Amino acid sequence: MKMQVKKIVLAYSGGLDTSVIIKWLKEQYDCEIIAFAADLGQGAELDPVREKALATGASKVYIEDLREEFVSDFVFPMLRAGAFYENDYLLGTSIARPLIAKEQIRIARKEDADGVSHGATGKGNDQVRFELAYQTLNPEIKVIAPWRIWDLNSRTALIDYAKKHGIPVPVSQAKPYSMDRNLFHVSYEGGILEDPWNKPDDDMFVMSVSPQQAPDKVTTLEIEYEQGNPVAVNGERMSPAVLLATLNQYGGDNGIGRIDIVENRFVGMKSRGVYETPGGTILHAAHSAVESITVDRESLFIRDSLIPSYAKMIYNGFWYSPERTLLQKMIDHTQQHVNGTARVDLYKGNCTVTGRKAVKSLYCQNVATFEEDDQYRQDDAEGFIRLNALRLKLYSKTFPDVF
Repeated sequence: MKMQVKKIVLAYSGGLDTSVIIKWLKEQYDCEIIAFAADLGQGAELDPVREKALATGASKVYIEDLREEFVSDFVFPMLRAGAFYENDYLLGTSIARPLIAKEQIRIARKEDADGVSHGATGKGNDQVRFELAYQTLNPEIKVIAPWRIWDLNSRTALIDYAKKHGIPVPVSQAKPYSMDRNLFHVSYEGGILEDPWNKPDDDMFVMSVSPQQAPDKVTTLEIEYEQGNPVAVNGERMSPAVLLATLNQYGGDNGIGRIDIVENRFVGMKSRGVYETPGGTILHAAHSAVESITVDRESLFIRDSLIPSYAKMIYNGFWYSPERTLLQKMIDHTQQHVNGTARVDLYKGNCTVTGRKAVKSLYCQNVATFEEDDQYRQDDAEGFIRLNALRLKLYSKTFPDVF
């Protein structure tokens, strides 16, 4: 039985799926459709959004500039945690969804809308991320997920539907992969990328040059941190969004941050994705470098042991969960003394840390030196080793055949 709804706020990008969805929602529900586009740093992609949404049936269009909030309140907390999913993915799409959902619910309240909708497919992670956020932020909201209920069961069918209704879309049968962009990254999925053996075309990338085409010279950057957050590049203080955009430019010019992975989706299948995260890759390396001299060994060990769980919470859509909030508070406690500067060299796809410094550093050269010092008694190590070996000696004597 079709859901009864009087007004819907649609998370709208102007891409293939949501372009078709406005028209489809109007046909199916005969209600007012409000299009909401979050400006997370897509740049010129947003230019045609308002006109296009109105032309395809939206009664009103919101385009909200969320760039600073996105970086300061979502990207930076994630970077403070050193988060990556399955060793490689820096979660650029995942971290954008809770903010989009938050603003979508705010607009729904403002407009007295009783429904929200999105363009995520029934096979992907984004449907989970959006809807867990919706139901947390407004448990009474009605959620319409067209991909789970319509008969347009492929991107090819969507392209045909769009042509039939005169809806311009930014994909074609020859180049049907899906692209999602924000200030932190660009993701590419589908089309020729569905075969994990196919190499992506170099002209697909929009944030970075290939490492082979990058300059034959090193670019050196110094990135300053305060309480785990980057605040300046080469001595120039910047807002969070401007800083990330600046590092995207440096990183992209030097071929930094491209990855090609097969990841495990929350819904159970494996998926091939290609990503560009130039600025984020630089920040991940620089942050780790400053942490290495400002965070206690055991504190860092505990934080690092929680990275897989924390990253999975973001990937699976549990940003607003009590467990993610709990972990964030613990992680942020470890960041109170992460104040310092990292120096990195960028060269043909590589980001190499070449220096780190802090006014209050746990690295003590007088203790670590190979030269003579009066602070570390080397003969103390003998008893240290003997006590650590005690249980091993007892084990070996008790079970001599084990080895």
